[in-house]
Amino acid sequence: MLEVIALDAADAEAAQAGGADRVELCRDLASDGLTPELGTVRSVLATTDLPVRVMVREEAGFAADVDVLRRRVGELLDAGAREFVLGFLDAHGQVDVGATRAVVAELAGCPWTFHRAVDHAAQHRMAWNQAVSLGPDTVLTAGGPGGVDEGLADLRELAAVQDVDGVELLVGGGLRQEHVPDLRAAGVRAFHIGSGARMSTSVLADRVRSWRELLDS
Repeated sequence: MLEVIALDAADAEAAQAGGADRVELCRDLASDGLTPELGTVRSVLATTDLPVRVMVREEAGFAADVDVLRRRVGELLDAGAREFVLGFLDAHGQVDVGATRAVVAELAGCPWTFHRAVDHAAQHRMAWNQAVSLGPDTVLTAGGPGGVDEGLADLRELAAVQDVDGVELLVGGGLRQEHVPDLRAAGVRAFHIGSGARMSTSVLADRVRSWRELLDS
């Protein structure tokens, strides 16, 4: 499965043309992705028939203002969003189980990904376990804060337990094409790309297609 980060409808259209399976929609890549504007959500959903997972994150970092986030989820649902990406850490660097659960309760049963907040937790494997316990169908991780280069060993271990844990391991964060054979051999089935699909400010269908061909080979 190939998921591509999109910032707008043009990105989503290029992702679909290149063979992506799913889009993660957000804004502000410099902050690692924040909640997109409602108008952008509507335009992307009107442009592509790919599944679109919408980021729920209001500011850089992983703290949660639960009241604001719950209200934002309601607005996103009204705009047509039906899949989501979220996850929060507490002041001690652990998964904020209470805050995440409170926001998830507003999703009306929609599928969701626990994002790379796990990579910035004080203990990565504990954070994985806590994230899994909250009921996402997917956990996005690079194996640690330094990206896939540094996280390969942890990613191999997580690939071996993903089916036992009942989630899809989605690998992203500094992911490069040369990582793919090793990760595929370890059992990774889902890949998440941002800069690897982009030239300057836009997703390019040809770049997405090169990933599609690699994953299908």
